[in-house]
Amino acid sequence: MGQYDNKKTFAADDDSVVVIIGSGAGGGTLANELAQKDIDVVLLEAGKLNTPADFIADEWPSFKQLAWADPRSASGPWQLADDFPNLPAWICKTVGGSSVHWAGASLRFQEHEFKAKSTYGDIDGASLLDWPITLADMAPHYDKAEKKLNVTRTNGLPGLPGNNNFNVMYAGAQKLGYKECSTGRMAINSINKDGRSHCMQRGFCFQGCRFSAKWSTLYTEIPAALETGHAELRTQTHVAHIEHDDQGRATGVVYFDKNGKQQRQKARVVAVAGNSIETPRLLLNSASSQFPDGLANGSGQVGRNYMRHTTASVFGKFDKPVEMYKGTVMAGIIQDEARHDTKRGFVAGYEFETISLGLAFTAAFLKPGAWGADFASAMDNYRNMAGMWIVGEDMPQEKNRVTLNNDLKDEYGLPVADVWYADHANDTAMREHAFEQGTKLYEAVGATRVHRTPPYPSTHNMGTCRMSADAADGVCNKHGQTHEVANLFISDGSQFTTSAAENPTLTIVSLAIRQAGYIADQMNRRAI
Repeated sequence: MGQYDNKKTFAADDDSVVVIIGSGAGGGTLANELAQKDIDVVLLEAGKLNTPADFIADEWPSFKQLAWADPRSASGPWQLADDFPNLPAWICKTVGGSSVHWAGASLRFQEHEFKAKSTYGDIDGASLLDWPITLADMAPHYDKAEKKLNVTRTNGLPGLPGNNNFNVMYAGAQKLGYKECSTGRMAINSINKDGRSHCMQRGFCFQGCRFSAKWSTLYTEIPAALETGHAELRTQTHVAHIEHDDQGRATGVVYFDKNGKQQRQKARVVAVAGNSIETPRLLLNSASSQFPDGLANGSGQVGRNYMRHTTASVFGKFDKPVEMYKGTVMAGIIQDEARHDTKRGFVAGYEFETISLGLAFTAAFLKPGAWGADFASAMDNYRNMAGMWIVGEDMPQEKNRVTLNNDLKDEYGLPVADVWYADHANDTAMREHAFEQGTKLYEAVGATRVHRTPPYPSTHNMGTCRMSADAADGVCNKHGQTHEVANLFISDGSQFTTSAAENPTLTIVSLAIRQAGYIADQMNRRAI
């Protein structure tokens, strides 16, 4: 496999290594950052290795190849529990994790979004907190992440070209008086760089980038980590639980290998980066007599405050073909509504981002379960559609949570994750405002019909192990270090205190860069 060959392997009883669970934006980046500092890492990934040559330009076969399709359940009053009860989230189970699937939008959080509690005040039903870090704390790490990801419109890199879907968005934005509309800041090469091609505009961003133009840990961070000789990648390793000693320190992990055989890897440090559903599931499945409610869960906050962004879509139908599926999927953004302005009837803000789904996914997600002449007419006009995705700040709520479904087990006999969710009134008001603005935008440029979609299975999963200054309010501190277990870290979007309006990946990568420096320092000091 060349660049994926392990130059070094580590013994199962080697308790000097950092074990990282999950190889996506958080875990894959952390692995490389530590390996570059000569720290030995064992990177465990539940999925298989699928290289760019393996990617499939066909939605359902690609979904079966890349998606996390293990059993899960959805509960609560959200529509998704009815539409897709076994698919609360659309994330990946493959080397590179959801960095294979993501669209590439790379936006910094705004200053006020790190201070949600202070900015928005007390919101009934919301469990808002200020982050224990600020935009100023994050700025140098955002700088490093933007260089690492080759984010367009930063560091002198040009923006991506606009496709027809963007041209329609831009024309509508002008009609509505929006000023902040562009092809965005994207972690997709706009020029050949770092041995990777520029974007070929083929339109299958969600199915993996065949040309490696879009950043993914699959072909950037992970091969670079392996090249150092300080990292080992183990695929098809499903972690069952994390072990600890009598002092409450993590000592290693137990996992099932590709043959279903149970294995144990000792560790000096354990970092969990399994996405905001699998990360709390693992901590809850790691309960013991010392941690009866789950590892690092003395606060009772593991699994709580699940956030997924206030999401839905607006599609406009036009008299002439748009062919939204040609070109980069999400190279188009309107940021004018991503502000805090209570005159609109809600706190926080949202963005519009171009989106296109293939014919198969449009049929599945435009109006799940729909049938008849109205639905058929929409599908008949697929070529004439333009589409935008709504991405808005989701209010954290303690009741929105990931728990264990003890009535449903995976192939290893472990309880699966149940995701309970209900929209906050602020989310509903924000979505309705976005629906109205999106409708006006498309009608302003001649749309003959506008479709509103319900929320999709989430790709932006956040919270569930949130950062907090006070250990009683969350699971980890400002470095992602769990309050109760000093050598256990949260290294993905689970650590988000609030969701902000921006796509989360750039912040996940920036936090991983920051966390690697902290872990290295703590190891050097023998503090962990």
